[in-house]
Formats: sequence, structure tokens, C-alpha cells
Amino acid sequence: MAEYDLDAMIADVKTLIEIESPSYDLPQLQKSAETLAAMIERHLGRRCDLVESSAGTHVHWKGGEAVPDGKRVLLLGHHDTVFPMGTLDRLPFAVTDGVMTGPGCFDMLAGIVQALHGLATLDDISHVELLFSADEEVGSHQSRALIEERAQACGNVLVLEPSAAEGALKTGRKGCGTFEVVITGRASHAGLEPEAGINALVEASHQVLAIDQIGDAALGTTVTPTVANVGTTDNVVPAEGRIKVDARVESADEKARVEAAMAALTAHVDGAAVDVNGQIGRPPMPESASATLFPIAQQVSPGIEGYSVGGGSDGNFTAAIGIPTLDGLGAVGGGAHADTEHVIVATMPERARLVAGIVAALGPN
Repeated sequence: MAEYDLDAMIADVKTLIEIESPSYDLPQLQKSAETLAAMIERHLGRRCDLVESSAGTHVHWKGGEAVPDGKRVLLLGHHDTVFPMGTLDRLPFAVTDGVMTGPGCFDMLAGIVQALHGLATLDDISHVELLFSADEEVGSHQSRALIEERAQACGNVLVLEPSAAEGALKTGRKGCGTFEVVITGRASHAGLEPEAGINALVEASHQVLAIDQIGDAALGTTVTPTVANVGTTDNVVPAEGRIKVDARVESADEKARVEAAMAALTAHVDGAAVDVNGQIGRPPMPESASATLFPIAQQVSPGIEGYSVGGGSDGNFTAAIGIPTLDGLGAVGGGAHADTEHVIVATMPERARLVAGIVAALGPN
């Protein structure tokens, strides 16, 4: 059983957090990628490739070149966060009473650090690849092809996203995506001639009610109107409205049904037009995807639990192309994407051991 320097782990997380790496902020993502690459080299001894994209710089590392395709393991994560620049001013990094706080600590910078410290204890990591993308929090549109390519080459994927409740692993995930419903009406004076207008707010109300009926709780499908913006001022019949919709499904059949139902939305108000954009961009990750990897985790950490969750990750992509994928191997804590984001510091060494143990079990015999 390797011993871990918890203070060193905390210091590494602090280094990454204090860069601040919001999605879409290309200079900060470049700085974050360079710092992370240097940290990987310091711990693991080989240099990283920095992969440029229009969404930011991805970090890719390989433990060796001689391992054949399909006999490696890809540790997958992201170094972008949801927190805008300046968050650190009001939410500085801190460790208080055994709880780490700071923007991005739980999702997912501590998970990256835990993995590096775990891998550093192993004698042979020639079969390991690391890929940390710069755009996961905004859909992985630029990194998806690279993620799928490396997953296919490696043959197994361990996702360093935060754990589920009480440290449980994520053995399945719903597919998820966002739609936007755009409603076009016609403006007019609300007092002098409201009849001359086509009221986008009334049409939006019809659409919200219709969208709310698309979900199917019995099948685990949720379709939720989340944001609506309609109108300009209180004396004008609104001419345009926009509705954001969050959709999550457990099966490919439900993905197709929901996308078809959203595309089929039609106007109820005479003269109004309805246009629907978006899709369920992250396909479902069925629990079967983790069927070969979760038992290894249970051998390494007896009693550890795993279950399917509603949120999506890049593991959805790797599972969808048939690559064994186990998720939730990152930090233990909570509050993802909120000011309450936190990590339980005492759990960090054990999570490092867990990742190291699974990686070792997947290594050359």
C-alpha cells in the first residue's frame, strides 16, 4: 500500500484552481494546459502533447509507445471549469476542518491530481494514456473526435469525474442535451391595437406546456423547460421568445423519440412560427458499459458502490462507441458547479489508491 503525501496533493490542487480556467477563455485554458502538462511530467516523467483547438488546449499524455491498440487504459477528464474569471476573488482556495473549497475543486481538478499521485506509485504505466480536454463543460464539441479516437485505441476508459453520493462510482449515465425553441410573432402596441400583433408570449406558454408532456418518468426520461425569454417592454405585444429545454434519457430509443417530439412542435397561435434547434448531444451510457470494469473496482475497494446517474460526461461518448467505461473515479465531496463545491480532503489518498489499483489490474500480465 503506497503512502501518499496529502499536503502535496492539496498543493497541486491549489495550483490548478488558482489559475482559473473557465470554458471559452482561451488564454486561461492555455495557461492551465501548460501548468497541468508540467505537473504530469513532474509526477510521471514523460512529456505531454498540447493539442490546440478552437475551444482551448487539450492535454494528452502516453506512458509508452509499444503497447498494442486495445491493451491500454485511458484516464479521461477535463481542465476547464464552469466558473467565470474573478470567482477566485470571492471564493478563494481554502482547506477548513478537512474540507477543500475553491472553484473547480470537485469538478474536477482534485480528481486529476488524485489520479496523478496514484499513477506515480506504480512501477509500470506504459499502458496508460491521459486526456484532459478544455471544453467538456460546454459540450466537448471540439474534443469529442479526439476522445473517441483515443478511447478506441486504448480499449478501456476510466473517467475522473467526481464521485456520486458518498464516494459511489458512476456505472451508467443518462444521455443529455439542450434544445432551444425560438418563437416568432409580431409586435404591436399592447394598448392601442393588440389585435394587430402576434403574441409570442402566449405561444411560448403553449409550447412550455407541450414540452412538459414529452418526458416519461417510467422510462427515466426528463424533458424540462428551464429558461424563457420573451418580450421587450410592458406595452408591446412581444414579437419573439426563446425557451431553453434540458433533456435526459436512458436509452437510444428515447433519444430518438424525444428529438422527434421536439422537432414536431407546432404553433398554436395563428401566424406564430416555431423553430426548434438542438439535440441530445451526449448519448446514454448504459450500465452494461461498466460491466467489466466495476468488478475490478470492487476488488480494489471492497464495498464500494456504483449506480447510474442523471448527469452526462465524456464517458457517454466512449461508452456509445462500445468501449468499456467506468465513471465517477474522481473526488469525493459535493456542490458541483455551485459556490458550495467542496472536496473531503481525507478521502483523497484512498481515491488515488483506487485509480492506481484499477490501472494496475488492467496492465500487462
